[in-house]
Amino acid sequence: MRNPDDKLSERFETRLSMAVENYLLSIIRLEEQGFRISAALLSEHFKSLPSAEGLGTSLPSVSAMIRRMARESLVKVSAEKQINLTKKGRVFAESILRRHRLAERLAVDILGVDLALAHEEAHRLEHAMSPYLESKIVVLLEYPETCPFGHGIPGSTYKMDNSCITLKDASIGDLYVVDRVPEDDQNLLKYFVNNSFLPGHQITIEDSSSSRGVVELMCESKELVFSIDIASQIWVKQV
Repeated sequence: MRNPDDKLSERFETRLSMAVENYLLSIIRLEEQGFRISAALLSEHFKSLPSAEGLGTSLPSVSAMIRRMARESLVKVSAEKQINLTKKGRVFAESILRRHRLAERLAVDILGVDLALAHEEAHRLEHAMSPYLESKIVVLLEYPETCPFGHGIPGSTYKMDNSCITLKDASIGDLYVVDRVPEDDQNLLKYFVNNSFLPGHQITIEDSSSSRGVVELMCESKELVFSIDIASQIWVKQV
């Protein structure tokens, strides 16, 4: 069986630098979360990445890299300083995002890496994955559609479920299934794992208060509380 997503793997024998790949990965992942991308947002986001990535987090260094990427036609910067991927940049961004999420699957499903560490380990693996190795990993994993945290793998047969809503919009008293959770904050990810708050698990909304800025829910007989900000990054589907 040949997976149609192999085209992404075959297209890129020439790779970008690790730093540029990290920028593209961050931009496309922040895009997925609905953020308007700016140099200031990237500067703050890079603080959550593993130190081994070696990315400078100062605003001047981020702005300098964005100017370089603009010269290479990977991004465009609007008059309002919003950063957008070009067509060329998006193709490369989807390629590195695909490798990252395949690396997460490989780490968890095959290597037995603790789920809470999968995101960080994937950052190390993604840059070393050649197109040939990527194609072998896809077969080994039996053509996965999502990463362990519920996010779609670019180029796979994944289709986003349009019935999903953010946790902050969920109704009190209703039963939901977790669809996908954010993975950038290592401490938050450990909290998810330790409390079984993961894709496929059922939850019941106990309270949701914009005035207090929190969402309270039950998951696996445990009461969990999330800020509205975090709840806006968690997607759920009503049972």
